[in-house]
Amino acid sequence: MRDRARGCLLGLAAGDALGAPAENLTPAEIRRRWGRLTEIEGGGTDDTEYAIYAASLLVRHGHGLSAQDVAAAYRAEIIPRVAGPMRGAGFSELGTVEALRRGLEPPLTGLVHAHGWSDGLAMRAAPYGIFCPGDPAEAARLVEQDGLVSGSGEGILGGRAVAGAVAAAMGGATPDEVVSAALSVIPADSWTARNVVRVRDVLASVPAPGGRNLERSSPGGSGPDGAGSRGSDPGGLDPRDPGPADPASGGSELVEALHRAVVVRHYPWTDVAPEAVALALAAFLAGGGEVEASVTFGVSLGRDADTIGAIAGAVAGAARGERGVPARWAARIGPVTGKCLPVVAGRHVLDVADELAEGL
Repeated sequence: MRDRARGCLLGLAAGDALGAPAENLTPAEIRRRWGRLTEIEGGGTDDTEYAIYAASLLVRHGHGLSAQDVAAAYRAEIIPRVAGPMRGAGFSELGTVEALRRGLEPPLTGLVHAHGWSDGLAMRAAPYGIFCPGDPAEAARLVEQDGLVSGSGEGILGGRAVAGAVAAAMGGATPDEVVSAALSVIPADSWTARNVVRVRDVLASVPAPGGRNLERSSPGGSGPDGAGSRGSDPGGLDPRDPGPADPASGGSELVEALHRAVVVRHYPWTDVAPEAVALALAAFLAGGGEVEASVTFGVSLGRDADTIGAIAGAVAGAARGERGVPARWAARIGPVTGKCLPVVAGRHVLDVADELAEGL
């Protein structure tokens, strides 16, 4: 469990950092700039910092965590340190801070602003899955307590889906079982569930790059290079191939099909939970559960690329463990700076993962 926990949060931080420069870009623009984005250029965003903060709440309160505990923590540890703008914070988190300052309590704090459907909860849901290995329902219940403070509706459902997926991956589920677990903890007629089903259908119908079928492989061991065992995983996309982000490989057809299935093109913002969660799970399936293949495909989809990469990396990292994260990516992950949340400055995701594992 410790190895899977470390893989999960390391994968989250790596996906966040890899996708950060591609945030809000189109797949075509990403291809123009990088061809295929495979190397981490800088640090992560609020996704990693909020995941670390969520983990700290679990370490303190365990399965007894309540929305009131989360609101009290915001008031004691986050709001007093917000002297100016919260750099990089999402709309839902900014709205929550203002609601708490006004004296509101959850669930009103997540209902009063107009961004309850944001992927802010989904981006930080992975620790709840780590804390409930093999128990998607409990992971979803816990993350909802966090979500009631900052979100509502589909925003909470997106967090539930990610927490459920990570919990299943922590328990050794196959990629298909992981996605089924995500669907099991949200209503079948929800926007999020419909999007997840749509991308799963796209992956079953659109040819994979190079003519390979996107067969789902079960999580396996890791190779000596720290990037996972490719030889025993024929269903995954080999990160060394041109891959889905290269139009010459035919992968652009898959990217466009996924966009047609779930992207709300007319909406000006990209942090839409049903969209980001569905695209991240699609990337996880397309990558056969491998961290590098899943994350690089995820960030090639553009839109909220850092969050898509973070979710895909978290789920794949939980499935593959720490050695499943490429060593060159792991070397680029350092302690967070606290640029958005000063309370977590200096903390490293591996230390946080160890704390969560100790509480299991």
